[in-house]
Amino acid sequence: AQAAAEEVAAAGIPVFLADQAAPTPAISYAVVARRTSGAIVITASHNPYAWNGVKFKAAYGGSASTAIMKRVEACLSRVSKTGARARRAKDAPIKKVDLLSPYLEKLKTLVHLEQIRASGLRFVIDPLYGAARGCLARLFDEARITYREIHGEHNPLFPGLNPEPIEPHVAGLRQAVLETGYDAGFATDGDADRIGAIDRDGAFVDSHKIFSILLRHLTEDLGMRGEVVKTFSTTRMIDRLARKHNLPLHVTPIGFKYVCDLMLTRDILIGGEESGGIAVKGHLPERDGVLNSLLLAQVMAEKSRSLGDLIHELSQEFGPHEYGRVDLEIERGVAHRIVRQVAQGKIKNVAGLNVVSVEDLDGAKMVFGEAAWLLVRASGTENLLRLYAEAPTRAQVRALLDAMTEFARRRQ
Repeated sequence: AQAAAEEVAAAGIPVFLADQAAPTPAISYAVVARRTSGAIVITASHNPYAWNGVKFKAAYGGSASTAIMKRVEACLSRVSKTGARARRAKDAPIKKVDLLSPYLEKLKTLVHLEQIRASGLRFVIDPLYGAARGCLARLFDEARITYREIHGEHNPLFPGLNPEPIEPHVAGLRQAVLETGYDAGFATDGDADRIGAIDRDGAFVDSHKIFSILLRHLTEDLGMRGEVVKTFSTTRMIDRLARKHNLPLHVTPIGFKYVCDLMLTRDILIGGEESGGIAVKGHLPERDGVLNSLLLAQVMAEKSRSLGDLIHELSQEFGPHEYGRVDLEIERGVAHRIVRQVAQGKIKNVAGLNVVSVEDLDGAKMVFGEAAWLLVRASGTENLLRLYAEAPTRAQVRALLDAMTEFARRRQ
């Protein structure tokens, strides 16, 4: 971060440099609060440390649009061809500042911490050694909410786990919740813009269910209105909730930048993606795992319900929705060929379910009626074929993923 700041300052642009590691949404909030032109975030995001890289946030406090990134890439192309241009005689100033505290103060205005405290609920927090270390702990300390934080030490190697809040990386959180008998556990990824959760009985609560719980909370408990946006690989329960409350629903290709684009131009109440990124109205066009953890705690406090109870209520009204995902290491050309076969309708039946239709917004999704679907999608950069499935039971999800895995392996 210091090196990046020096390069920007050498170009004559003043820089605010975070005085400590901070969540990506905290940096995005600083862009808006300080009215800067953007932000450079050094992070591996939800990946292991070896993937460390750069995120660029635009002036609106969210992921830079495709148009902005094309301009950046054009400039980089010129630099690589001509060499870095001469530095100015005097660099612009670099000022180290606290970007974390203003962000946490903002979060306190978006949730009712007193209500959470009054409920007597207790939580385990797992920042997975990432940038959310101490964030929820600080807010809970101030509000006198009982909690335990694990993996909260400063360790940029993320020893023993990948900093992504999904199974199996939440095993430590599950163990801590069961050991303490606390009411829920919240996990955030390396740069704290994604969320995963554990119920008091140890069950993993995926991002689809969290998205659904929060949408219901915003509409039914808080009486908020607006449009809803989800990515192509996200649960159909969102469709049913939006239909019930007469909220316009947008479906985008996979990638939060598409959600962000709509939040800048439409009255979006909530937007979310399969990988755990969720944004809500009144904050930023940006994923925020810390805020979403607080909102989940608030829902539990207001309704006096466990996460499992909240999921059961949704299932009772809209039917059960189970989800699974598999990433297969397959040569890129083969992966793209499989996607084309699916898109062309050449597969008629998977695991005993007949394909009713195929959608090709991003990859190819086989739809098996109202209750189940299977999406195949080739990675654009890696030798991976990604499989996503939703069905009423975990057994059906497993059968769909296993059948498609076998189909793909036979074509290597």
